[in-house]
Amino acid sequence: MIRFHKEGYKIIVITFIIAIAGILLAEKFIEISWLVKAIQIVMIAFLVIVLQFFRNPKRIGSLSENTIVAPVDGKVVVIEEVQEPEYFKGKRLQVSIFMSPINVHVTRYAISGVVKYSKYHPGKYLVAWHPKASTENERTTVVINNNAFGDVLYRQIAGALAKRIVNYAKEGDKVIQGTDAGFIKFGSRVDLFLPLNTKLNVVLGDKVKGGIQVIAEK
Repeated sequence: MIRFHKEGYKIIVITFIIAIAGILLAEKFIEISWLVKAIQIVMIAFLVIVLQFFRNPKRIGSLSENTIVAPVDGKVVVIEEVQEPEYFKGKRLQVSIFMSPINVHVTRYAISGVVKYSKYHPGKYLVAWHPKASTENERTTVVINNNAFGDVLYRQIAGALAKRIVNYAKEGDKVIQGTDAGFIKFGSRVDLFLPLNTKLNVVLGDKVKGGIQVIAEK
């Protein structure tokens, strides 16, 4: 059975009503048969796109303090040593995963631990793969303290199409690896900032599955 994320319930209902209304109105008021069919196909396609965007497949992975799982579905677009200016103010290993509009957009906790920092930043809507997106776009920054890795930071970043970031992490929360951490609507990316000695199991261009695929280990 297909599951949908709660952040999409309202949009799904509205889209369903619009699609049904469009199909019925086209049938009633338009006499050109091919145009009626074209409008009805567009309405159905629009509904299907919205449904697939908000799907929330159940993911059950093996919990481990010594591993980091992908926080989202998508493609690994950045792996590099960088200076992280907001929280660590020092060098970290950055791993960025880009989500296209056809990917599942649920954000999941990459590790278990305690939320030490959670902050929302308003900003621009540059394309998500832009080098400055991590520091200039609308974003949320969350730091989780884990027994094996210490502090690990992840950042949800809005893209050119994303207009709302949902973040469930609150300071002091105890969170479990692989569970729901939030949602980003319509195209975006997530950056992870890891200790420099972290062993990665992915390379640039890899496609990963959020919540279950191990992308790094101690």
